Amino acid sequence: MSDLELLAEGFEAHRAHLLAVAYRVLGSSSDAEDAVQESWLRLSRSDSAAITNLGGWLTTVVGRVCLDMLRSPRSRRERPAWEDFPLPESGGADRDPRLLGDADPEQQAELSDAVGTALLVVLETLGPAERLAFVLHDLFAVPYAEIATVLGKSPAAARQLASRARRRVQGRASGNDAGARPANAGRPATRREIVDAFLAASREGDFAALLTLLDPDVVLRADGAAAGLGADAEVIGAQAVARTFSGRAKTARLAMVDGAAGAVWAPGEKPRVVFRFSVLGGKVIRIDLLADPAVLAGLRIEYPGTGTLEN
Repeated sequence: MSDLELLAEGFEAHRAHLLAVAYRVLGSSSDAEDAVQESWLRLSRSDSAAITNLGGWLTTVVGRVCLDMLRSPRSRRERPAWEDFPLPESGGADRDPRLLGDADPEQQAELSDAVGTALLVVLETLGPAERLAFVLHDLFAVPYAEIATVLGKSPAAARQLASRARRRVQGRASGNDAGARPANAGRPATRREIVDAFLAASREGDFAALLTLLDPDVVLRADGAAAGLGADAEVIGAQAVARTFSGRAKTARLAMVDGAAGAVWAPGEKPRVVFRFSVLGGKVIRIDLLADPAVLAGLRIEYPGTGTLEN
């Protein structure tokens, strides 16, 4: 085996980790692929004999590439909806217990969901350096000294950037930061109750009830397979999303999707479309329609009280 082939083999062993890092920094799977490909090009042109820790070296390089991309106007272009579905998990790093604290299981599910959404929403409001410092340290446990090398700053400055970003993300997850909307008194308290109420309002065509459950800036996104079944690729805003669902979803059923409340359209008990809800502050802030068979095959779907569905 040639030296280049050995290097490629070592790179492939770290590819999933690099994709996970790049996706959580950039928020787009296609941009993440570009960043990882660039890191390979840099590796192939480097003096590999001088690299003592390939994983650390690659994480640093992909971090620098992501930082350049965040600072580039290219990173702000509009992206197709299907680009926003997660890459392979990074060992649950995006559900870091440091962010969730000692919440009970229901709270953990909602806070974890909120943190995942915050990475796509709140981080868009942060500067590139804050965003990168938070993702590398809090989600992937990269030491501040290494983050400082990526950013060209001191370890203390890297720590401060991550701390500032962390406060924003934690505040968004708990609904207490200045930019978060307060929870609505009298609304259903848990995600399961919210999803159940949403499905009922949808079936009954209760437009007003749907509006009370939706965040004003709610986003509905369908993957390519769901769009192929007739769903709009993207719908934005409470009015538009309420119109999309009013009088529909008559055969969708409440289900637990990977342990979190969602819904499933499963004709003949075969899941065809999964409705994944993101809830924050008592409001639905995002709905993902998932119909790609490869994606569905990786989900654990259960009807409350009846067990797991075959998918």
